[in-house]
Amino acid sequence: MYRHRLMAGFRNRWRKPKLRKKYGFPTIFIQAISAFILNSYFYVFKRPSLYQGKGKGLICPSLNCYSCPLAYTSCPIGIMQHFAIIRQFPYYLLGWLGLVGVTTGRAQCGWICPFGLIQDLLYSIGRIRLKLPKWTIYIKYVVLFGMIPLSFITLDPVFCEYICPAGTLEAGIPQVLWISDYRQLVGHLFVLKVSILVIIVLLSVLIKRPFCRTLCPLGAFYSIFNKISVMRMKVDMDRCIECDLCQEVCPMDIKIYENPDSLECIRCNKCIRICPTNAISVEIFGKEKRLESKLVVKKR
Repeated sequence: MYRHRLMAGFRNRWRKPKLRKKYGFPTIFIQAISAFILNSYFYVFKRPSLYQGKGKGLICPSLNCYSCPLAYTSCPIGIMQHFAIIRQFPYYLLGWLGLVGVTTGRAQCGWICPFGLIQDLLYSIGRIRLKLPKWTIYIKYVVLFGMIPLSFITLDPVFCEYICPAGTLEAGIPQVLWISDYRQLVGHLFVLKVSILVIIVLLSVLIKRPFCRTLCPLGAFYSIFNKISVMRMKVDMDRCIECDLCQEVCPMDIKIYENPDSLECIRCNKCIRICPTNAISVEIFGKEKRLESKLVVKKR
């Protein structure tokens, strides 16, 4: 009985808007800084052309469109398809992404990805909450393992050209609005991509990170490393009371105590900051790093 009352008290505290904002702020703040750093080529306002300097030889560890007017780096998914088109094996690309994955798993999805930040902000303004069917999380693996052979066969970057809502938001729409010559080229393909973006935006208000959970091929790639990465999540089941606050705060809507090495976990640490019993921690090279939760429920 005491345990149920304690869990109810934690949930009531969490429903307060100020508390939700407090525990989400550290992650969103770093996400915003990352998005700014990745997209800070403001010289473009003086000279309207894409940045083509040495930075474009660097691969962003998260999804960030190469063609974004403000982008300094290249998108790994675009490069992956490019190598499929030119019939070459991407040694450097896979080595870099593999290193990132082995080190942090999907952490860059939680801390760096600009499109992830946008989805988090959209969800924060919503009032109606919907759940994704569990089977939809496997669609992104079909996208990941399907886009490479399709790009190889069609000689087109299939995902970037026909699907990617991040590219539409960061590059397609800004360039059409900014460069008058591009407006004459707007056709059915652009309308299709804008429609996909609108659907993702609307879903993001109702559902936690719908794109990341169902369509993102980069998230699918990194998830493969979650069970073997240097950075891992750990749950002390002796402390855990299964109050499910971890799921309420989780951008991927998972219960971390059921599977600390979940392929969906993006290591944003929100569950650590909200856990009322300090049951959740991070392991790096097998050494536990624990953050103290400040969520306290006063006894009446």
